[in-house]
Amino acid sequence: VQLQASGGGLVQAGGSLRLSCASSGRTFSNYVMGWFRQAPGKEREFVSSILSTIYTIDYADFVKGRFTISRDNAKNTVYLQMNSLKPEDTAVYYCAATPLGRITRVPSHYDYWGQGTLVTVSS
Repeated sequence: VQLQASGGGLVQAGGSLRLSCASSGRTFSNYVMGWFRQAPGKEREFVSSILSTIYTIDYADFVKGRFTISRDNAKNTVYLQMNSLKPEDTAVYYCAATPLGRITRVPSHYDYWGQGTLVTVSS
């Protein structure tokens, strides 16, 4: 499985971005997909994850109500819609995939990682 994240950029506080993560795997629908982020000098942290159904989604508390994760299994793509962005959301955002079969926030549970896309939110 190869993952390619895109959609990052520079945005003002209060703005929006949509990240995309395209997978090369033929069994994309079998994977739990996750988004993580890493700010300079900080550890990688969980943002959101999604199983194949929209009823199984998890968000970190700091993005609830602002970010929305979704996936299109026909396009082998997972998205992260980010609204009401704050300067503290500035980080490199990574998508990840795991065949674990359940939602998980633990980075080591994910077997495959994209290269990351930089999101910069100016104040």
